Amino acid sequence: MLFAPLAGAQPRDPAFEPLARAYDSLRAREYDAAIAAFRKAVEASPERADIRKDLAYTYLKIGENELARDQLRQALRLTPGDTPLALDYAFLCYETKEPVEARRIFDRLRRTGNPLAEQAFQNIDAPVAAGIERWRKAIELGADHFSDHFELATLAEQRDELDLAAEHYEKAWRILPDRRSVLVALGRVWRQLHRLDDANAALLAASRGGEPRAAEMARELLPDRYPFVPEFRAALQLDPANIDLRRELGFLLLRMDQPLEAENEFRTIADTAPEDLLSATQLAFLLYARGDAAGAQPLFDRVLAGNDEELANRVRAVLRLQQTLGAAPDPRPPVVDAKLMAERSIRAGFMKDAARYLLIAHEAEPGDFTVMLQLGWSYNILRQDAEAARWFDRARHSPDPRIASEARRAWRNLRAGAARVRTTAWFFPIFSTRWHDLFSYSQIKTDLRTGLPFRPYASLRFIGDTRRTIAGPVSPQYLSESSLILGVGIATASWHGLMGWAEAGSAMNYLTGHKLPDYRAGASFARSWGATLASERPGLFAAATADAVFLSRFGNDSLVYSQTRAGYTAGSALRVQFYWNLNLTLDSKRQRWANFIEVGPGIRFRAPMLPPSMFITVDLLSGAYLIRDLTQPLRFRDLRLGVWYAFTR
Repeated sequence: MLFAPLAGAQPRDPAFEPLARAYDSLRAREYDAAIAAFRKAVEASPERADIRKDLAYTYLKIGENELARDQLRQALRLTPGDTPLALDYAFLCYETKEPVEARRIFDRLRRTGNPLAEQAFQNIDAPVAAGIERWRKAIELGADHFSDHFELATLAEQRDELDLAAEHYEKAWRILPDRRSVLVALGRVWRQLHRLDDANAALLAASRGGEPRAAEMARELLPDRYPFVPEFRAALQLDPANIDLRRELGFLLLRMDQPLEAENEFRTIADTAPEDLLSATQLAFLLYARGDAAGAQPLFDRVLAGNDEELANRVRAVLRLQQTLGAAPDPRPPVVDAKLMAERSIRAGFMKDAARYLLIAHEAEPGDFTVMLQLGWSYNILRQDAEAARWFDRARHSPDPRIASEARRAWRNLRAGAARVRTTAWFFPIFSTRWHDLFSYSQIKTDLRTGLPFRPYASLRFIGDTRRTIAGPVSPQYLSESSLILGVGIATASWHGLMGWAEAGSAMNYLTGHKLPDYRAGASFARSWGATLASERPGLFAAATADAVFLSRFGNDSLVYSQTRAGYTAGSALRVQFYWNLNLTLDSKRQRWANFIEVGPGIRFRAPMLPPSMFITVDLLSGAYLIRDLTQPLRFRDLRLGVWYAFTR
C-alpha cells in the first residue's frame, strides 16, 4: 500500500520550470529573459504549440517579427485547425515580405466562411491580379523587355499562377542571362511545379559563376550533395555559355578518369572563351599527354603569350623550356590551382571553400602575403574573427605597403573585439555660447573579455570646464561636475544597439578636493541608418541615441536623455553631414535644469587629414524648459562647437 500513490503519479512536465521562469519574466517585462526561458521550454517540449505561440508573441513585443513568424509557422504545423493562430501567422507573413504564403493562408481560411480572411485575401489578391493583366496586355502589344517579363513573372508567382511565372521568368532570363537571380526564381517555381530535374538544372547553373548572392540562394535550394555528371550536363543544356560550370564539369570528368569527355568540355571553353587560360592549359596538357603535340602547341603558345606567368611556367616546365623570373621548373599544379580555385570560390560566394584553398596555397608558398590577406578577409566573412585577426596580423608585416596598410587596418578593427584586454578612450570638448564656457567630457576604460555576454572594466572619467565652476543654480551640475571619477563596473554586450552597465567608484572634485562615493548605472541605445560618415557613398541618414542613467551622487537622481539626427551625408574626401537635431532630457526628480527639449540644424564633418574616428560638430539649437519658473527665461538658444575623438587599443 505504501507504493500505491506512486502508481498513479504522472511524470513531471519537462517544460514546467523554464515556463515558470518565462511567465515570471513576462510579468516583470523582462522580455529577453522570457525569450531565453521560452526557448528552453521549446527544447524540452518541441511538440507543444502553446509554448511556441507564447514565444512568438514575446518576440513581437521586442520587434523581432521574422522570429515571431517562424515560431507561429511551427505552431500552425502542430495545430493546423487553429484559425486565430492561422490568421495571426498570415498577417505576420504579409508584414515580413512573404505575401505568397499570406495569400495562401487567407485563401484557405476564406473558403471556410471567415470574413476577415476574405477581406485580407482580396486586399492582397486584387492588386496582384490587376498587375498581371496590365503586364499581359503590355506584352501582347509588343513590349518585350526584361522588366516586362520579370514583373509579370513576379506577380504570377505571388498569385500561384506558376506556369505563367515559369514561362516569363525564363523569357526574362534569356534576355539578360547575367541576372542569375532570375534563374534562381525560375528554379524555385519549377520545384513547385514538381519539375525537379529542370529546377536542379537551373539552380546548379545559377550556383556557378555570376552574382555571389544569387549563387548563395541557389545553393540553399540545391540538394545537400555534390552534383552528378548528368546534372551538370542538364544545367549546361539550359545555360551553355556558363564557363565556370563547364570548367568544373571538365575537372570532375578528369577526376572520374574520363579524359576524352573532359577534353571535349575544355575544347568548348577554349573555342568560346579564349581568355580562359586555365582551360586552355588543361586542354593542351590532355592533347600533349595522348601524343597530339601539334594540336597542343597553339594552346601552349596562347598561354605563353598570356599574362599568367604561373600557368606559363607550368607550360615551360612540360616543354622543358627555361622558367621566367628565375623560377625552377615545377610541373606540380597545387599552388596555381589552389589560388585560382580560391579566387573562383570567392567570386561565387563559397567562402568555406575559399578558405580551404587559400590554406593549401599558404602551405605551398608560406611567404605569399596576398594569400594571408585573403585568408583574413575569408575568415572575417565567415565570422571567425579570432582566426581572421591572426591572418591579418601576419599580412600586416608584408613588404608591399598596400597589403600591409589594408591588413593593419583590418587587424586593428578586429583586435579590439578579439583581445582579452581592451582599452578604449574618447574625448569630447564642447564650446557653448549659452554658457560662454568650454566643457570637456572624456573617459578611458579598460575592459576584460570573459567569454560571457558581459565585460568587467575599470574606468577613469573627466568632466570639467575652463571657467572652473562649481555646480550651482546658474551653471547646472549636469554640464560640469568638475570631477575626476575613478570606478570599476560591468557592461553587457550590445544587442541590437542596446547595452546596460553598472559602476561603483569614487569622485574627486578637483576644485575643492572633496571625495564622494559614486554609484551609477544605466542603459544605452544607439543605432544609425543610411549613409554615415564612414560610408563610401553620399545619401540620407538617421541616427538615434538614448541613455537612461542613475546617479547616486546627485540625490539618487535618474536622467533620461535622447539625441536624434536626420539629414544628408555629402562629399567624398571631405565628408559632411547636414542634419536636424531633436534632443530631449528628463529626470526623475523633476528638476528644471534637467527637463528640456532642443531642436535645430547642425553640421558634422570629417577632414581627410583627421583620424577616421575624429569629427567636428557645429549645432545651432533652440530650446525650451519643460518646467516653468517665472523667475527664469523659458526659452534659450545655444551655438555649440565640439570635437569628438575616440580610439581603441
